[in-house]
Amino acid sequence: MKHPLQGLLRPELMELEEYTPILPFEVLSRRLGLPPDAIVKLDANENPYGPVPAVVEALATYPYFHIYPDPQQTELREALAGFTGLPAELILPTHGAAELLDYLCRLFLRPGDMIIDTPPTFGMYSFDAGLQGGHVISVPRRPDYAVDVAAIEDAVGRHIYRDPQSKRVKLLFLTSPNNPTGNWLSDDDLRRLLSLPVIVVLDEAYVEFADHLSRASWVLEHANLVIARTFSKAAGIAGLRLGYGLCPAWLMAQLWKFKQPYNVNVAAAVAGIASLRHVDQIISVVEKLKAERHRLFTGLSAISWLHPVPSQGNFILCEVHGRNAKGVKLALEDDGILVRHYNKPLLENCIRISVGRPEQTDRLLAGLAALG
Repeated sequence: MKHPLQGLLRPELMELEEYTPILPFEVLSRRLGLPPDAIVKLDANENPYGPVPAVVEALATYPYFHIYPDPQQTELREALAGFTGLPAELILPTHGAAELLDYLCRLFLRPGDMIIDTPPTFGMYSFDAGLQGGHVISVPRRPDYAVDVAAIEDAVGRHIYRDPQSKRVKLLFLTSPNNPTGNWLSDDDLRRLLSLPVIVVLDEAYVEFADHLSRASWVLEHANLVIARTFSKAAGIAGLRLGYGLCPAWLMAQLWKFKQPYNVNVAAAVAGIASLRHVDQIISVVEKLKAERHRLFTGLSAISWLHPVPSQGNFILCEVHGRNAKGVKLALEDDGILVRHYNKPLLENCIRISVGRPEQTDRLLAGLAALG
């Protein structure tokens, strides 16, 4: 029954579709009745090796958790400048990359303003736009999961008006490598899309796992490019929620006014700085995961009813043929093996499998083989 106070809510929120996150590890452990060390968790693209040892040591010895954090994250930004090659003045640390996505939608979107989404892709783009009353224009990817550049150009062109008060397309969200399909956005396609009169938000959450380089330096050349990066994947500290944006100078001035002063907590900043002091160790782990991705792809390809999609991320999307993908997910779950299930346009009857440690791959492949 509708509560009488619901009338005080913004009406557009009543129809908003809830974002569905992956259940936390401890909840899954209780639900499955299995100890944590018996669960093979390959459903959230987490780094199974965790952070470098220096992160644990830095957190254990840091003496100032009782002091408010630096609102400008000065030391972290300086370390990120050394890592990315961009000036610290163009770097905004955030509470996970998701906070940057939220900021951008709140800065640019009035009710009725539009974003372009390219499904299948990460669901937070459309969710954050909806929170602001934004309208989502979906431009589906091609059958090979490549972005349909011509269709995006057409969509932008149809919604450009001379009147600045008119509702228009303001943000274009892109992911490379794309989640959950794992494919790379080419330089040529990105340059073409950057010529559009919109803010292009390039999510590079998985770029360390790709056989290509980050486009971080492109921010210096394109005033409409924002890049979102994260410590969750390659650096293995997803639970501490640390990300950052690489932004043009004109936008940074607005972001500093807009962001919460203590948006990044002390523990996350300490962990991020410690990670950046040991990038060589992070790269070593990434190389292990890339090698395991190849082995996992080979193993999945040998299963007749699976069609794995080549991936540049730390995950592999599989199209399931001749049986129900959700049934596969649930059967694996009964054995303590967790994978992600999809059943929506362009992802009908699919599962996505994160790259784990070799022993996790072995158990997954054995579990799939047992299904016949």
